[in-house]
Amino acid sequence: MRVLSGIQPSGSLHLGNFFGMMKKMIEHQENHELFCFIANYHAMTSVSDGKALAKGTLEAAANFLALGMDPEKSIFWVQSDVPEVQELTWALSNFTPMGLLERCHSFKDKTSRGIAANHGLFAYPVLMAADILLYQSEKVPVGKDQKQHVEVTRDIAIKFNNEYGDIFTLPEPEIDEDVATVPGLDGQKMSKSYGNTIDLFQEEKALRKQIMRIVTDPTPVEEPKNPDTCNVFQIYRLFMDKEQEADLRRRYEAGGMGYGEVKEELFVTVRDFFAPYAERRKELLANTDELRSILAQGAEKARHTALKTLRKVRKKTGLAY
Repeated sequence: MRVLSGIQPSGSLHLGNFFGMMKKMIEHQENHELFCFIANYHAMTSVSDGKALAKGTLEAAANFLALGMDPEKSIFWVQSDVPEVQELTWALSNFTPMGLLERCHSFKDKTSRGIAANHGLFAYPVLMAADILLYQSEKVPVGKDQKQHVEVTRDIAIKFNNEYGDIFTLPEPEIDEDVATVPGLDGQKMSKSYGNTIDLFQEEKALRKQIMRIVTDPTPVEEPKNPDTCNVFQIYRLFMDKEQEADLRRRYEAGGMGYGEVKEELFVTVRDFFAPYAERRKELLANTDELRSILAQGAEKARHTALKTLRKVRKKTGLAY
């Protein structure tokens, strides 16, 4: 089975990125044909500083490789290193009804939060569709908030296939319900856009400060607490097996435990869990020539697959003459 997903290099890596997509993708490389990319075209909707985007792209690649992405077991590249995705985006744009894009929740949500509306932000789902369809992806691991974009991809692909024959594989979203939406410091989805993240690979002092900012209710220490409505519990459980989670739940419901105590435990857990990966990341960023070489090799493999699809599109649409 061919699995595809990508991550934007538009800021620091956080727990939502790791548990929402990266961990699942790294696991997929053991059993499936994995395509994974750094979505730097997408990041341009929120990052206008060219130097910051370039730096973030290398850091995102180092993050993935440090956490276990193996370029020998997967196809791992930077989105802009395969320019065919932009050509396909234009072809798909001509099969994308305006109403389909106008109904997308992500655009409405971001503009309602003050992010400037522009064509890139509005047409984001078409580029995402091109990312998916160019590589004939079968499964796309996403969070709940991105499920609609995979559905949009299917709608566009169906319209295109109805016109020209079975060119594109229809993808299916893959959502892990346990981590479909990782909560942030305020209980909303953890997102750089909302400024509510717990960032990885940062200094201990900064990490502790973020975790201590997690919003909790005013229940006194001695009183029982509801783990199902607690942001700290919902984040902490991501690091636990079922037995450990059940034990923490009992501590919540028994009373006598303060939120500060659990936050301190969470801080130690996050710090220790990612410490070995941080060392590998440091090594990768110290040798950016090697990092760029890995990405270039991945792009070459990705283009080989992309061109197979694009040749069919060019022939059917008349772009090949």
